[in-house]
Amino acid sequence: MDPTAFICSSVDGRLGCCHLPVVVNGSPWTWACRSLSPRFQSPWVHTWLWNCGSRGNCLAFGGATRLFHRGCPIFHSRLAETPDCRWKASEDKVKRLVTEIGREVQQLSMAGCYWLSGSTVEHVARCRGLVKVNLSGCHLTSLRLSKVLSALQRLRSLAIDVSPGFDASQLSGECKATLSRVRELKQTLYTPSYGVVPCCTSLEKLLLYFEILDRTREGAVLSGQLMVGQSNVPRYQHLRVFYARLAPGYINQEVVRLYLAVLSDRTPENLHAFLISVPGSFAESGATKNLLESMARNVALDALQLPKSWLNGSALLQHMKFSSPFYFSFSRCALSGGHLIRRVIDGGRDLRSLAGLNLSGCAHCLAPDSLLRKAEDDIDSGILETLVAACGNLRHLNLSAAHHHSPEGPGRHLCQLLARLCHLRSLSLPVCAVADSAPRADRAPVQPATHAVPRGFGKKVRIGVPSGPDPFSGQAGPLPSSVFWSLLKSVPFLDRLELIGSNFSSAMPRNEPAIRNSLPPCGRAQSVGDSEVAAIGQLAFLRHLTLAQLPSILTGSGLVSIGLQCQQLQSLSLAHLGTMGKVAYMSALSDMLKHCRRLKDLRLEQPYFSANAQFFQALSQCSALQRLCLVSRSGTLQPEAVLAFMARCLHVVVCHLFTGESLSTCRSLQQSLLRSLSLQQQTAWLSIP
Repeated sequence: MDPTAFICSSVDGRLGCCHLPVVVNGSPWTWACRSLSPRFQSPWVHTWLWNCGSRGNCLAFGGATRLFHRGCPIFHSRLAETPDCRWKASEDKVKRLVTEIGREVQQLSMAGCYWLSGSTVEHVARCRGLVKVNLSGCHLTSLRLSKVLSALQRLRSLAIDVSPGFDASQLSGECKATLSRVRELKQTLYTPSYGVVPCCTSLEKLLLYFEILDRTREGAVLSGQLMVGQSNVPRYQHLRVFYARLAPGYINQEVVRLYLAVLSDRTPENLHAFLISVPGSFAESGATKNLLESMARNVALDALQLPKSWLNGSALLQHMKFSSPFYFSFSRCALSGGHLIRRVIDGGRDLRSLAGLNLSGCAHCLAPDSLLRKAEDDIDSGILETLVAACGNLRHLNLSAAHHHSPEGPGRHLCQLLARLCHLRSLSLPVCAVADSAPRADRAPVQPATHAVPRGFGKKVRIGVPSGPDPFSGQAGPLPSSVFWSLLKSVPFLDRLELIGSNFSSAMPRNEPAIRNSLPPCGRAQSVGDSEVAAIGQLAFLRHLTLAQLPSILTGSGLVSIGLQCQQLQSLSLAHLGTMGKVAYMSALSDMLKHCRRLKDLRLEQPYFSANAQFFQALSQCSALQRLCLVSRSGTLQPEAVLAFMARCLHVVVCHLFTGESLSTCRSLQQSLLRSLSLQQQTAWLSIP
């Protein structure tokens, strides 16, 4: 589902969900490598936590992801009215707009507007009626932040960055008075600091993003100790939601421990959501043990996510109390199916309220307790059936990064059981999980019309718009009978789909540990090919699609079916399709892109990929494209084609090209792009190493 359209409200002290019409300016992602990498987390959770209770007049500059001066629209919404007023968010226009209508605005987002100067951002102080403001990514000193917040006496929700040089002692008394009334805080840390948290004495929701580097640009090693003026202790007595997401690095772990130490002394009685997302390992300390024990005794949670090392071998789940659970994440935990049933389901808990479940990387979560079991062995269908029956209202399910092989027998396949979850909006599965448990002799392999062409030795085949009837139309021919096709038919409103090989590891992960030695695809994944990919075309509401490590992609004909039928597609990530060393789906991809009119994000991770004129010409047909990330070991590109593409696609805001070209070629191309953009008084986020 679209994370920007999913808004949760707090009803009677519980976390419930509702759908409200909102004006959306862009997607919730910021960096190309973060947003387009195949991930094993639940991206909708971040937006759910932050957008809880949004209401009122709204004004947005640029948007949370607009890292580009050119084409950064402004959306202005007044309650039920949604007039689409698009301007370029330049310095003068932002100042003029804030001056003209600033008094009427209750919600303001300037997230990601890095090009605006501090003096321009300071004009936010004129919007004295602001209730919610997002200044993430804006350049603000401590003094300017103090001046802005001093004027916003009605402010209840704030999002800021804490950069090196921040000094809380420079905040004025009026600023601290405003902060004392803030109930929601989203704080991104680029330096060890408590930020403004100690001043927010009424905090109910705290979202922390730790992006602190271990070293400075000069190479000096940083310390996790707080800087001068940052040692005031936070207050959490009213806290209901605590969320922390850490980027890789030991400094981030040291700093988050300081935040958790305060929680361990006195756990808030009204805490309902406690989520910590950590890449790799995060050792449990004495303070964290005390915190977890206190939570088990004193609070009833609605959402829980903990580092895997905190749950592995622990009986914590047996003692944890849940009121109306909304989200569970046990990503990469050593959790067997027996433990999952006993500790989560059979504990007398009502899981009908559960909307999100993340079991990514839990290799044994669908298998019985057995020390002799291998990861490639068949799952226990009874465990999955029990899980589906208990969590019948699931909307988001992640089973990726593990081998889930279905046993033989009618009605026992994983896809057949998941088909009962008719409310699903996002689904992440390993490729081997959608393969039929055994070949069926009573049916021949079904191929889409674009694949039904003769293939001779040395004969070129054009992959394009099918001239024959659509095999999925229902009347033109027999319907495919694979279990994967039947699953997708049962969840027609699926918004996000990830089909990722069990052994896949991205060459450029965002918040996952990098693994240089890639493993070969799972054996069962060999039976998942073009026809299964073509089945995705029946998802008319699909917006986000990830396909990674599908070795049996021959021509990529299924991609054409997706391009033709999934007209809502906004984000596409393709990685390691087909046989390694060959890119046989180039023609099909080019034909697919011609139909993706709403595509905003494209990420390709494919060795030996040739980014030639044909590819960029097809990509130019994606008129809404904003972000492009190409990762290709030993790949090539044509600089002239890149320049022509950037000249035609005026909405592109991020261009990351990682190929095997020489350093001189990359530098020359980057300089040419910067010159062409500067002539048009435009800027972009370019990376062509």
